[in-house]
Amino acid sequence: MLGDQDATAPLWRAAQLFRLLSCGYALGFQIAVNDDLARPVLGWVLFAVLIAWSAACAVAYLTGYGRRPAWVVAELVVVVVLMLSTEVVASRQWALDNQTWPTTLWATNAVISAALQFGAAGGMPAAVVVTAASAYVKGYLSLNFGRNATVIIELALGLAVGIAAQTARRAHDELQRAARLSAAAEERERLSRHVHDGVIQVLALVARRGREIGGAAAELADLAGEQERALRRLVSSSELAWGADEGETDLRALLSRHEDDRVSVSLPATTVPLAGAVATELDAAVGNALDNVRRHAGPEARAFVLCEDLGDSVTVSVRDDGGGIPPGRLAEAAQQGRLGVSKSIVGRLAALGGEAVLHTEVGEGTEWELCIRR
Repeated sequence: MLGDQDATAPLWRAAQLFRLLSCGYALGFQIAVNDDLARPVLGWVLFAVLIAWSAACAVAYLTGYGRRPAWVVAELVVVVVLMLSTEVVASRQWALDNQTWPTTLWATNAVISAALQFGAAGGMPAAVVVTAASAYVKGYLSLNFGRNATVIIELALGLAVGIAAQTARRAHDELQRAARLSAAAEERERLSRHVHDGVIQVLALVARRGREIGGAAAELADLAGEQERALRRLVSSSELAWGADEGETDLRALLSRHEDDRVSVSLPATTVPLAGAVATELDAAVGNALDNVRRHAGPEARAFVLCEDLGDSVTVSVRDDGGGIPPGRLAEAAQQGRLGVSKSIVGRLAALGGEAVLHTEVGEGTEWELCIRR
């Protein structure tokens, strides 16, 4: 049932209690003024319609069926029609001396429903409509708020209830997100413990024993050590991803996976959230830059990745200590049809609305500055 999932369900229930009290007040008012109406029998018929509609609204809102725009708008229309019926059941003089036939207190139910459904942006316009209907019946709008504060009360109620509904929904969404993140964190910690207690420890043991044995086992030791470090980076990147908003990716988690014996990665202490597709493409450009280091900078060259979150932009620098790129080498490669740099790095950043700038000198290594604006 919708009421079980709706964050505003308690407010809807409270609103129906107000509806019950307003119907009681409307009944007392009807009994008191019925003899003064021009058409008392029609007054009771319309009052029966009022009670029937109130019961239908209460059931619909309590079960959740009526918590949708069409039903709320229909309630407002019914309220306005009943208010305008004052001209049919009562004389002009009676309308001038009294409030509208269905009392403004009962009419306020429509304002409350609109505020709960649409927030303050719906509650206040509904209050204006109810007030305008009352002013039309009377033939004037009273601005003497000391004697008639109907306008102020209706607007304030639409604003207050609307804000309460918006706050309830926001709090509910945050609670749901916190629950999902907490469950994900617990599962991640469980898997991390399992990997650490099992696979990582076995790989560490193989690496250590292989180096002790030497010979052909030393090669296996190196492979085991490499896989151990890769698993540790994977676990670490999962922990770094914690805290990114839903629909976003923490760039740190992606960049951290590039760290190895030849690549040092420096990351901010806090999350670097980017849209998932943007973060993936930026990380791919970093990967291409590191591939170029491995292929062209020499077997002993090291690479350094630095990520900076500047608020309105994110910059990732990829620098190496290799021999650098000779002048004109990139243009020559492009003429030969090798478009790795222009497509995989420059093209990627341009497609994201960012910029890739290369700094290089022979003997001084190379540095890529990859910048993305938020």
